Amino acid sequence: MTPPSSLPPSGPSSQPSFPPGATLADAGEFGLIEELVRRFPQGEHVLVGPGDDAAVLRVRTGHVVVSTDLMVEGRHFRREWASAADIGHRAAAQNISDVNAMGGRVTSLTIGLAAPADLEVAWALDFAQGFADECALVGASVVGGDLTRADQVVVAVTVMGVCTVAPVLRSGARPGDVLALAGRQGWAAGGLAVLGRGFRSPRVLVEAYRRPEPPYDAGPAAADAGATAMIDVSDGLLAEAGHLARASGVAVDVRRAALDLAEPLQAVGAALGADPLSFVLGGGDDHALLATFPAGADLPEGFTPIGTVGEGSGVTLDGAAYDGPTGWTHF
Repeated sequence: MTPPSSLPPSGPSSQPSFPPGATLADAGEFGLIEELVRRFPQGEHVLVGPGDDAAVLRVRTGHVVVSTDLMVEGRHFRREWASAADIGHRAAAQNISDVNAMGGRVTSLTIGLAAPADLEVAWALDFAQGFADECALVGASVVGGDLTRADQVVVAVTVMGVCTVAPVLRSGARPGDVLALAGRQGWAAGGLAVLGRGFRSPRVLVEAYRRPEPPYDAGPAAADAGATAMIDVSDGLLAEAGHLARASGVAVDVRRAALDLAEPLQAVGAALGADPLSFVLGGGDDHALLATFPAGADLPEGFTPIGTVGEGSGVTLDGAAYDGPTGWTHF
């Protein structure tokens, strides 16, 4: 994201200079960039922020952690189901959560936005504000990005963070470990099911889909507590447990009774004729954390034991195969 050199330092958003209904084509690339960058304040670790060919960041100690994610309109979001600010929050949250799952804290992000020329400027600015507001929850800075034209909205985000202790990988689980979960699980899937049927309630589930609430403090806390493996639940609890099991060369068993079937999930299940457990086991986008800890370890605040790790391979539910949906796929 390379604005004109005369652009003032970024700070709190100001009143945009475009008339109501102006499109991206009306604004032009550099005019839009000026307005976007104003919404992205910079932290003290940013030596060079938006305005040059690349950002320059200061890393005082620890390991640098980097991840990239994509969101494609019609595949990962629909503009009629969520506001531009909601989509901005979601785009930031899913990327911040990836660093959280390594036991790290996010410092910086870059963002690429491709969009139709007739998209209103107001949508892009609201998206940017939602993205910035989510980043502010963890004290992260948006340090650059890119803009281009496309037939649909596509968002590409790269996130950078720091682990002050050894990063927690998917591959460290050992037989005898305890499997634990932090954060809400199944709520976004329940909200998506409601929206897919043309409804807007229970509102708490719809809002959980629109703006997930990842447990941002849980990742570093798990790393400090000696977690042996960890993964972000973005595509489904059983699917992510399967990734962890394969990477670690172990078997994972999830206990049904340990899973929280919140009242809104039960209400949606009854209304739609669906098993509410399927939202918890197969739903993604809440960005909960699934982690393993040595047997007998004190679990960090927010983590609940939901299963065990054993010899063998694969994932079971109460010791048996589960024949329902285990997660979302991307192809």
